[in-house]
Amino acid sequence: MTAYQLDDLLHLMACLRDPVHGCPWDIAQDFKDIVPFTLEEAYEVADAIERDDLEALPGELGDLLFQAVFYAQIAKDRDLFSFDDVVHHITQKLLARHPHVFPDGTLQSFGQAADQSVDSVKETWEKTKAEERASRGQLGLFDDVPRVLPATTRAHKIQKRAARIGYDWSDVQGVFDKVREESRELQEALADSDSAAVREEFGDLLFTMVSLGRHLGLDSEQMLRAATQKFETRMMRVIAMADAEGIALSEASNTVKERLWDRAKIR
Repeated sequence: MTAYQLDDLLHLMACLRDPVHGCPWDIAQDFKDIVPFTLEEAYEVADAIERDDLEALPGELGDLLFQAVFYAQIAKDRDLFSFDDVVHHITQKLLARHPHVFPDGTLQSFGQAADQSVDSVKETWEKTKAEERASRGQLGLFDDVPRVLPATTRAHKIQKRAARIGYDWSDVQGVFDKVREESRELQEALADSDSAAVREEFGDLLFTMVSLGRHLGLDSEQMLRAATQKFETRMMRVIAMADAEGIALSEASNTVKERLWDRAKIR
């Protein structure tokens, strides 16, 4: 069987959106309608990678690619832009952001650039992105950090931007001190039964923990997903062991639950 190509996918999408013979559901969709699906598909790609499920990864990447094709077809139907425009813009952007690879900003100049260090590449990347933001009128430090990002991811990005202008701890010990300070303030708010202060201080503690992860070279969103998965796995083991022993967890003592938890950790 001949493998399908990108042109086949583009043609399929045009058929789905055909006003006469297409799919009623696909025809009815607009940009905002499919945003939730796009986010879901992106997370499913991340999930396959984190589970090291490389067999499922091509399918998940295909699902995510289809989202880009869908947006482009909606735009084409409205005479806004096409998939070719999408490809042009990303290629143009990457050429401009990699002068160390494409010195004159064309694909033909590949292989003609001098070697550069990782640090100099990062500096060039940030400078180019700043110029792009300025050209779009995004002069504020945080203007292009999307508000719809997961909270820990957006906090991480905001903190990195602030660090560029020197607003950051000089070492990780300073962050540990701040974590202890925020934890103490949360405890004080709890002792005062101040619900508004509890919410604020809890948020400050979470924000500082993201900063701690950043200083440790860790992505808080990934670490939290991993910790949640670990808890889920252990919890399912606890439930299975409790069922095997005829234990009702909702009625079990703390001693019994701790014993099951310890056994789940060992397994």
